[in-house]
Amino acid sequence: MNTIAMILAGGEGTRLTVLSEERAKPAVPFAGKFRIIDFTLSNCVNSGIYTVGVLTQYRPHSLNDHIGIGKPWDLDRSRGGVRLLQPYQARKGQNWYAGTADAIYQNLNFIQNSRADNVIILSGDHIYKMDYRPMIDYHIARGADLTIGVMPVPIEEAFRFGIMAVDEEQRIVQFFEKPKDRDKGNLASMGIYVFNANILERRLSEGRPDKPRNDFGKDIIPAMIAAGDSVFAYRFEGYWVDVGTIDSYWATSLELLQPNAALDLYNDQWPMHTKSEERPPAKMGPQAKVATSMISNGCVVRGVVTNSVLSPGVYVSPGAVVQNSVVMNDTWIGPGARLDKVVIDKQVVIGAGAVVGEGNEATVNEQMPDRLTNGITVVGKGAFIPEGARIGRNVLINSGRDETAYPDDKIVADGKTI
Repeated sequence: MNTIAMILAGGEGTRLTVLSEERAKPAVPFAGKFRIIDFTLSNCVNSGIYTVGVLTQYRPHSLNDHIGIGKPWDLDRSRGGVRLLQPYQARKGQNWYAGTADAIYQNLNFIQNSRADNVIILSGDHIYKMDYRPMIDYHIARGADLTIGVMPVPIEEAFRFGIMAVDEEQRIVQFFEKPKDRDKGNLASMGIYVFNANILERRLSEGRPDKPRNDFGKDIIPAMIAAGDSVFAYRFEGYWVDVGTIDSYWATSLELLQPNAALDLYNDQWPMHTKSEERPPAKMGPQAKVATSMISNGCVVRGVVTNSVLSPGVYVSPGAVVQNSVVMNDTWIGPGARLDKVVIDKQVVIGAGAVVGEGNEATVNEQMPDRLTNGITVVGKGAFIPEGARIGRNVLINSGRDETAYPDDKIVADGKTI
């Protein structure tokens, strides 16, 4: 049977604060040289799925440039391959995507033209390795109309996911989209759906235009269960993380540095592909000390880097210390600067002797008390931190900030935003 993939990659990702301010969440750099969407794209081709639609909407330029014609993933094909699907306006009323299901509905012609028997719908903002073929086989063997990839999550995190109840045959009997009550359980949707293509088209078309079903979790899945469709759960036991928050993004990045990391990026049996820039090898100066870190191509390290991830082109000056941090492309860290528990976007300049990430982790960010709470300071793309500045914990420095944004004493207290 012919299976195609549709990747939902248009999310704004507001919980990542300034990291997704100028790009869609799937385009956020991760693990040094990769972007978040690389994992889903690589899973597709490693699973033998070579017809892939990528549905973009929010600030798609960075994502479009990254994917291009799909060559790094062997998706630059005359038949099949990758197709970037953006919302458009037409006489028949096509418009911005109103939700996950509406995004697929507006691109039913792509599915029909592909003559797909099954459609696997994926999120472009999760970090995981998964062979989709066993799930597709499971779906076909049960004659399912819809199969949802599931795994248990910590009960305190259940409110972030679609939660379901299943019977002894793994048929889904109840589905709750992001429930506030903890008594609904913790068996969570991974945002991975395998649909029978004909059923998908039928269910998406029902109710339009008067009562459109715009979202899978809120509309389509509950309606299918209520209608008696065959909806099954497929339990996944591998590694899967939603890096949709600063805490999760930072922790997942640093987990890669452990000797037996749950996500193995060095297994050539399941390679992760990406669009790589031509850069020289990483270079260590005579005073450099590097431990438990990832150092990408084009980096020059003349200071100390421990327990950190450096994307391509980062420069660490002599006397500078970077620890417990994620530093993105082409950031310059001046002599004697110190960074601890910081996430830094691209092209940031950190002046000599500046200290970023010191103070009281318990002081949450005043403007984002639900997003910056665990001591992580975030610096936006292209920001400038002056020489000798002292930046506290849970601080947010917005993109493009220059020296005029700082107080005269160059001290930014814990929990402040610039």
